[in-house]
Amino acid sequence: MTSTPETASPSAAPVAAAPPSANRRAWRVWLSLGVACLALLVSVLLWQKLSRIQEQLARQSSDAGQQSLEAKAWAKQAQETVKDSAARLALVEARLGEVALQRGQLEELMQSLSRSRDENLVVDIEAALRMAQQQAQLTGSTEPLLATLKSAQLRVQRAAQPRLAPVLRALEKDLDRLHTAQVFDLPGLLIKLDEGVALVDGLVLANQALPTATMHRSVTDAGSASPPAWWMSGLNQFADQLKGLVRVSRIESPEAALLSPEQGFFLRENLKLKLLNARLGLLARQKESARADLASVAVIVRRYADASSRKTTQMLQLLEQSGVQLQASEPPRLEGSLTALATAAAGR
Repeated sequence: MTSTPETASPSAAPVAAAPPSANRRAWRVWLSLGVACLALLVSVLLWQKLSRIQEQLARQSSDAGQQSLEAKAWAKQAQETVKDSAARLALVEARLGEVALQRGQLEELMQSLSRSRDENLVVDIEAALRMAQQQAQLTGSTEPLLATLKSAQLRVQRAAQPRLAPVLRALEKDLDRLHTAQVFDLPGLLIKLDEGVALVDGLVLANQALPTATMHRSVTDAGSASPPAWWMSGLNQFADQLKGLVRVSRIESPEAALLSPEQGFFLRENLKLKLLNARLGLLARQKESARADLASVAVIVRRYADASSRKTTQMLQLLEQSGVQLQASEPPRLEGSLTALATAAAGR
């Protein structure tokens, strides 16, 4: 009886081991179903995500297409704008070129007008200076030169042109020279000539006899003390007649010795005429003629008048002083200003 349970045990062991394998299979089935469900769920989720991605891509594609269309429109508009801008730029460049050309022409015209104005100013000032110089020579006064130089200096300063700076310096130098120049005294010179005319009648000629009053002074003084005898008075008269016939004196020039008393009268009248001619020459501003007349009077006085006489000395001094005044009466020449004006007119 004991062997029955030992023999029956091997068949009972597999029956007891059967449930764990079935459980294992069931677990595997359920696991497979879970994995399948999970995979299905993941697939659904992926499909939904893919659908959303496709929708997003479709929207982005449509947006990109619309943007590309807009970009094309903008590009077309930009091209048109560029073309319009290029056309406007070309027009602006053309107008700028015209403006530059007009500006160049305007600058050239302004320079031409400036040069023309400067040239007209230079020519006008030069003509005014030459006219003033002629007036100064005619009138013997420096007032026309001073007035013209001051006016020219003011005009050059107002012009304010660098090329006229040498002209301005020359005008200032001539003004300073005129201020220090001697003034011609015409009334004083005319008075001197009148004095010379008055001195002509008192000139002692070289061959003129001395007055007898001095010779008889001693005799009359002696006679005042005691009356002369009849024979003494007769002797004096005879001596006077002899002295009138013969006279011994020293004469430098032979022409003065041959001058008769009648010729002496005409000589004095000739001297008066020459002095009057010199006076008229001064009034007519013909200084060369007046200077020649004074020189001729000086030569005649030295040749025919007595050099030891006081009036001869006075006459020669008066003639010398008149000649010096005539020499100093020459108005200053405006050579510096005229040279500077000529240089400015030549454009150098």
